[in-house]
Amino acid sequence: MTTGIDVAVAAIPLLLAGVLLVGLLWPATRAMPVAWLAALAIGYTVWSMPVNWLAAASARGFMTAIEILWIVFGALVLLYTLMEAGAFDRINQGFATVSDDRRVQIVLIAFFMATFIEGAAGFGTPAAVVAPLLLGLGFPALAAVVAGIIGHIIAVTYGAVGTPIVVGIQNPMESVEFTRTAIQDGGMTVQEFSVNVAAWAATYHALVGFVMPLFAVGMVVYFFGDPDDRSLAPAWEVAPLCLASGIAFAVPYWISAWFLTAEFPSLIGSMVGGAIILSILRAGYLLPDDEWEFPERERWADHWVGSIEPGQSNGSNGGGADSRGGVSPEAEAADLSGVEDMSLLKAWSPYVLLVVLLVVTRAVGPISNFINQDIFIVSWNEILGTSLDGAVAWMNVPGFWLLVSAVLAIPIFSMSGEEVGDAWKEAGRKIVSPFIALVFVIAMVQVMLQSGAHPGNTPGGVSMIVLLAQTTADLLGVAYPAVAALIGALGAAMAGSNTVSNITFGAFQFEAATQLGLPRTIIVGAQAVGGAIGNLVAIHNLVAALATVGLLGQEGRVMRLNLIPLLYYATGVGLLCLLFSYVLFPGVF
Repeated sequence: MTTGIDVAVAAIPLLLAGVLLVGLLWPATRAMPVAWLAALAIGYTVWSMPVNWLAAASARGFMTAIEILWIVFGALVLLYTLMEAGAFDRINQGFATVSDDRRVQIVLIAFFMATFIEGAAGFGTPAAVVAPLLLGLGFPALAAVVAGIIGHIIAVTYGAVGTPIVVGIQNPMESVEFTRTAIQDGGMTVQEFSVNVAAWAATYHALVGFVMPLFAVGMVVYFFGDPDDRSLAPAWEVAPLCLASGIAFAVPYWISAWFLTAEFPSLIGSMVGGAIILSILRAGYLLPDDEWEFPERERWADHWVGSIEPGQSNGSNGGGADSRGGVSPEAEAADLSGVEDMSLLKAWSPYVLLVVLLVVTRAVGPISNFINQDIFIVSWNEILGTSLDGAVAWMNVPGFWLLVSAVLAIPIFSMSGEEVGDAWKEAGRKIVSPFIALVFVIAMVQVMLQSGAHPGNTPGGVSMIVLLAQTTADLLGVAYPAVAALIGALGAAMAGSNTVSNITFGAFQFEAATQLGLPRTIIVGAQAVGGAIGNLVAIHNLVAALATVGLLGQEGRVMRLNLIPLLYYATGVGLLCLLFSYVLFPGVF
C-alpha cells in the first residue's frame, strides 16, 4: 500500500537534481553526485534495498555511462580531427560563400550544419561549434547562439549517431523487468520497440519541426534587426527557402527513421537535404532578391556582444580559450581565412566513410554477427550476486566506428602527428565533465528503476519510477498525451541531455501509458521528442554555447528567447500525441 508520503519521497532525487541544477545553477558534476546519494539513501531506508543491490544498480549505471562516453569520445575525436585538418573550415566555407544574406547563412549553417554536427557528435556540440562560426561571419554573439541552438533541435533525438534512442530507450527498457516483459508480451523485442519509438519520434519532428529554419530566421530578424522597426517581414521574404529546407531535411530524415535505424536520420537528413538546397541555391533559385543585414554596429544593444568582436578571429581577442589557455578548435573554426585548397568531397569524406561503415556493420548479416560476438563485448552478469546484468558492446556501438573514421582521416588529410595528438587531447579534455555527470545521473536513475526489482519490501511492491508514473497517470488521466513531451523536456532541461532524459523518464512514460491504456510507442516517442526540445533551455548547453562567443552571463536572456520555440514545439507535439493516441492510431502497441 502506497501513500502520498511514499510518492513525495520517491520524487526527492529528481526534485533535488532540478533545484540544484536549475534553481541554484550548480554544475552537473556537483549536483548529480548529491542526487545519486539521495537515491541511495531513499532506496536503503524506504525501499529496503540491500547494499549489494544499491551497488549493483550503480555499477550498471556506470557501464551504461561508459557506453555513452565511448560514443561521445569517438564523435569528438572525429570532429576535432577535421578541425585540425582544416576540413571543417572548408565545409563551413562551402556554406558561407553561397550568399552574404544573413538569412541564407542561418539556414545553411545554423540549420544544416548544426543538424549534421548533432547527428555526428551530439551532447551540446552543435551550438558550441556553430555559434563561433556565425560570430566569425559577423553575427552578433547573442544572435549566433540563439540561431545555433534553435537550428539543431529537430536532430537531437538522433544525436551522436542515435545515442538517445539506442542507449536512452533500448538499453533501459531491456534492463527493467516490467518494461522488458510487457514489450515481449506485446510480440516484439526491445530493439524492435526502440526502432518503433524512433520512427514515431521522427513523425512528430517532421510534422512540427520542418518549420524550424523559418523559426530560427524569424527569431534573428525580429530580435536582432532594426531596433526601431521590429518586423517579421524579412523572414517571410525567405519563407520559401526556409520551408523547402525544412522539407528537404525532414523527408529523408523520416524515411531513415522508419526504414533504417535510429543512428541515421539526422546524418542523412542533413547531408541529403543540405546537398539539395545547396544545389538549388547555386542554380540561382530560392535566393532572396535583396540581401538582409544586421543594423550598423553602433546601433547594437550592449548585451548582443560579449568579449569577442563579431567578424574577427576569436583568438585575436583572447576569447574562445580552452583549458590550456590557448584557442579552442571551436574558436579557430570561426576564422575562415587560410583554408587550404581542398575539395568539398574530400572535406566531407570521413563522415561519408562513417555512414558507409555504420550501414555495412548493421545491414550485412555476417559482419554484424561477427562484431557482436562475446569476445567484443565487456559484460558483467549477476552483478554482485543480484539478477542485474551489464554489458558494453564496444565494437558494435558507433563510438568504435567514429574512431575508425578519425584514423582513416589522417592519411586522407596528410595530418602530422602533432595535429592528430592535439585532436585526441582536446577530445579527452572535453570528455571529463560529461564523464562525471553521466556516471552519477545514470547511477541515480538505475537505483530508482531497480528499487522494485530486489526481493525485499517496497512501497506497493513497485520501483520509485513506476510509483511516480502511476501517480502522474492518475492525476492527468486522459490529458496525459498532451504533456508527455513536456515531461521529456523537463528531464533534458535539468540534465542537458536527450539521452539522460530518456534514461530517466522512458520507463516512467512507458508505465504511465500502460496504466492509461495508451499506445506505448507513441507516448515514449513523444518523450524522445521532448528530450530534444528541452535542450532549448538546458542551462549546460547554453553555458557551453555562450562561452565560445565570449558572452557568459546571458543564459537567462537566451532561455527566455528560446521559450518561444519550446512552447510551439511542445504544443504541436502534444496535440499530435492526443490525435495519434485517441483518434488515428489507438491500436498501436
